[in-house]
Amino acid sequence: MQAIVGPHGCLTAAADTEPFVTDYRRIYIGKSPVVVMPSTTEQVSQVMAWCYQHDVPVVPQGGNTSLMGGAVPDDSGTAVVISLRKMHRVLAIDTVNDTMTVEAGVTLSAARQAAEDSKRLFPLRIGSEGSCQIGGNLSTNAGGTAVLRYGNMRDLVLGIEAVLPDGRVFSSLRGLRKDNTGYDLKHLFIGAEGTLGIITGAVLKLMPQPRSSAVAFVAVQSPEAAVKLLGEARALSGQAVTAFELISAPALDLVLEYLGNEPSPLEGQHDWMVLIELTSGADEESLNTTLMEILEAGLGQGWVVDAAVASSLTDAQKFWRIREEISDAQTRTGGSIKCDISVPVSRIADFIGKASAGVLALEPATRMVIYGHMGDGNVHFNPLRPKDRPAKDFLAQWYKPVSDLVDGLAHAENGSISAEHGIGVAKRDDLTRYKSTVELELMWQVKRALDPKNLLNPGRVLPRIAGLAD
Repeated sequence: MQAIVGPHGCLTAAADTEPFVTDYRRIYIGKSPVVVMPSTTEQVSQVMAWCYQHDVPVVPQGGNTSLMGGAVPDDSGTAVVISLRKMHRVLAIDTVNDTMTVEAGVTLSAARQAAEDSKRLFPLRIGSEGSCQIGGNLSTNAGGTAVLRYGNMRDLVLGIEAVLPDGRVFSSLRGLRKDNTGYDLKHLFIGAEGTLGIITGAVLKLMPQPRSSAVAFVAVQSPEAAVKLLGEARALSGQAVTAFELISAPALDLVLEYLGNEPSPLEGQHDWMVLIELTSGADEESLNTTLMEILEAGLGQGWVVDAAVASSLTDAQKFWRIREEISDAQTRTGGSIKCDISVPVSRIADFIGKASAGVLALEPATRMVIYGHMGDGNVHFNPLRPKDRPAKDFLAQWYKPVSDLVDGLAHAENGSISAEHGIGVAKRDDLTRYKSTVELELMWQVKRALDPKNLLNPGRVLPRIAGLAD
């Protein structure tokens, strides 16, 4: 490895490798003989070719912000970790074609800043943007808070470059919006969590920067009222609705405490709130008028109970900080059962009601931390331990029963057990209940075709099934 990447591109001491073998939530902790940090696609190719020749398993890693244990090795100590953090260059920005070509190790915040410096917008927005990397965003098909308007990561990429398990390089860094020359192979690697290839570069779509934005923190009567308000917002503003984020009272209480007893944007206690953001190329006055029309319509219908409208950029940033820090507040508190589900928007309220009742019937003191991207049907349904219950005890007793309950209800609503966090290790074996035999067979056939030795991120995403995994 040193011969390929140089002496400073390899980490072997336990103290140095520890951050790379421990996941973000410190639940999955593995071992690796070496963490390799290549600086170029050619180096990745050479490392992968050597590992393929010698049957050495490889775990690709971006910013290591996975919540599903999909970015760290197991505890066998046999897998090499390939970290893309040294591949952090923005290679080109084309403001006529509205594209940006980047290496996979570019952080999301750096990509967003590069776009902004060119008076463009790269719209993916998630709480971990300072740490997560573009390669990881693609490998998990990241979503975030602007999916309602701009789509998932799959919708924001035009081309990728990836190193295959045998070291060959697949490259489609062309930035074309139309290309019907056969299978669109880049989509094999997007959302595959590093099991089919190591993404090393990408051509991303850029958007015009919005001229104005309007943000409000709104108390609503119920999740059902929130869905109706969303419909009204879209009817009155069209494509201007960029984000529509649901927040439960326990989620708000938790994050305000985590932020040092930050005051709530709203007076009094409310069971349910939504954070609404409109953006537009029109002037700010027009957009603010539209936001007020939405809120007035909601008040008139009884859907809206109270609202705080951001009167400055500082206000808007405070509202967004509350939303974005919920995940970290749970991680620091400990004892959160991460259920990242999606259902049709029309079924969100029904799902939340049934799932909440089911969890509280099991453990009445559970704090129901529920939040997420209501506009695209993605709910982070994360029951949190009672304050007086140790995290370890709560998770040991309730993690599987609660996960099975919540995932089963989502599946019954024609939903998915993983909306944007991926499968990793945490949800891998659950796929046998929620994917058909045909789907699992097809996924294994693709895996065997590209990675016949099962060296890339083994044990992740695909459950072991007799006759398929052998």
